[in-house]
Amino acid sequence: MTDHAPPPPEPTFADDREASRWWLEHVYAGDDAVQLTPRAVIFGMLIGGVMSISNLYVGLKTGWGLGVTVTSCIIAYAVFSALERIVPPWRERPFSLLENYTMSSAASAAGYMSSAGLVSAMPALYLTTGRLLTSWELGLWLGAVSLLGVFMAIPLKRQLINIDRLPFPSGIATAETLRSLHTAGGAAVAKARALFLAAAGGGIIALWRDLLPTIKPLAAYAFPAHLPFLPTAFGRDLLTRFTIGIEGSLIMVAAGAIMGLRVAASMLVGAVFCYGIIGPILVERGIAEPGYRGIVSWVLWPATSMMVTAGLLSFGLKWRTVLRAFGGLSRLAGGAAASPDADPLERVEVPASWFVSGTLVAGAACVILGHWLFGITWWMGILAVLVTFLLSIVAARATGETDVTPIGAMGKITQLIYGVVAPSNLTTNLMTASITSGAASHAADLLTDLKSGYLLGGNARKQTISQLCGVIAGTLISVPAYQFVVQRNPERLGSESLPAPAAKVWAGVAELLVDGVEALPPGAFTAILVGAALGVVLTLLEEFSPPHVRKWLPSTTGLGIAGVIPAFNSIAMFLGALLAWAVAKFRPQTAEAFTVPVASGLIAGESLVGVGIILVIELLSAAGWL
Repeated sequence: MTDHAPPPPEPTFADDREASRWWLEHVYAGDDAVQLTPRAVIFGMLIGGVMSISNLYVGLKTGWGLGVTVTSCIIAYAVFSALERIVPPWRERPFSLLENYTMSSAASAAGYMSSAGLVSAMPALYLTTGRLLTSWELGLWLGAVSLLGVFMAIPLKRQLINIDRLPFPSGIATAETLRSLHTAGGAAVAKARALFLAAAGGGIIALWRDLLPTIKPLAAYAFPAHLPFLPTAFGRDLLTRFTIGIEGSLIMVAAGAIMGLRVAASMLVGAVFCYGIIGPILVERGIAEPGYRGIVSWVLWPATSMMVTAGLLSFGLKWRTVLRAFGGLSRLAGGAAASPDADPLERVEVPASWFVSGTLVAGAACVILGHWLFGITWWMGILAVLVTFLLSIVAARATGETDVTPIGAMGKITQLIYGVVAPSNLTTNLMTASITSGAASHAADLLTDLKSGYLLGGNARKQTISQLCGVIAGTLISVPAYQFVVQRNPERLGSESLPAPAAKVWAGVAELLVDGVEALPPGAFTAILVGAALGVVLTLLEEFSPPHVRKWLPSTTGLGIAGVIPAFNSIAMFLGALLAWAVAKFRPQTAEAFTVPVASGLIAGESLVGVGIILVIELLSAAGWL
């Protein structure tokens, strides 16, 4: 295939080997395609490092992170397009599509470094014990946890991307963005124009919402961050007490358009149940405080147990595929090379030896550092690594279906486990959960990038190398940033200026579990059992029901995700999915051509401008001009 053209429509295959041969023939760009170049990797490391600083700040402010991958692709394209006009050698060898997507892998790995614990476990450790880590302690820990996640993603790629064909909405958005950026002529020009117009619209929303409040004469005209459904006290009460309203952002709407109606509708059902029914009951009975953090402290337990049981059971029911994914392990032990006929993608996929050696080294590093730095006993450290692999499967599947990685929820499951095995040790509780959430985050991030590469015909091995480089860059840049933002004045943590909501939740759960499972909120343990049973039932129904019934079954992942994010996020995703469905039903050709480019542009524009506004405000504040 060419470097820019989309592949032909994918036919129906008899088995995964037939699908692999078709991909090699019609999609794969070839072993000699320009992809892993020094300029791509270095630029990705730099831009990802810069964005890791912004995500660190945003995470400590809000508990959330901004998009990195699509944003970095657009920045890289703009920078290299400008450089090619003034650097003759680069004009002769333009920055290619595959270079750009390889660059985005390094950028995303670095940019999401805050999710390895910098906005959750590390500040929670200070809030509960008063301990601050030195730079080298923090760097070694973050690096080990993040590398563990990258290596754990390797055997999941074949299952979730090649076989299950999970959408990974951000991965699709990245691939579509790159095609639009690097393609000229015909329909591609129209798609690119739609993408950039949508990006401009998303950027205007970000400017209107985030920049105007900083300009006093215009602050009254700023677009609100959230809107109630009804302009009455009742509507405002629903929003402030139960998060039922509309978010002043188009990012989640765009993600819903890519996600699809079934999963998004499941999220809406889950949000109504968790925040519209369960939430008021919990508040009325005094079990939970009103607001997101109060309600989610209870509903996250049944939601996460449902996702865990459903994810693991779904993975286990496909045991033949699982064995094929790990088939390289036996070949590695026996020293025999696999036949290309047995595995057409043998020379393209990441070898099993990388998974084995990388997981052993990174896992051992986590165990050793956990014992050395935090006093975690050896067997508890090993258990944490094993649990991390299982929960990484769940997090990766959740990301593939909904574009939301429930790293906080995965961390809570580990906290619950260690609330049983080490009920009086706050540090062990927090730092074992840090392994799970950090590794699961990077595993899901790599799989999202590999989805882009699968669509664009890239080489998975080269993309994984780029991710590893990004982890190094993110560690080297985000650790000093954390030291500057947090440890220079740690008293700010938990205050109005730096509320650190994710860290507060982690600290609250750790303190709650000091006395064991009995310390769960009233009814939470029963809810965990109900959620687990529901996950099993729905997964079995989806697996064994006929197709005409299966399409009407709710997604367990969608239902579970709705319990760990605010209701307005689920509502926004449903609205986006509903709009995309309506366009597809009444204007199918328009939907096929423009749904993904427009959604991708909205995500890119709002996140790009959002990052720029944050950086400008921080610079102006540091200079004393605000």
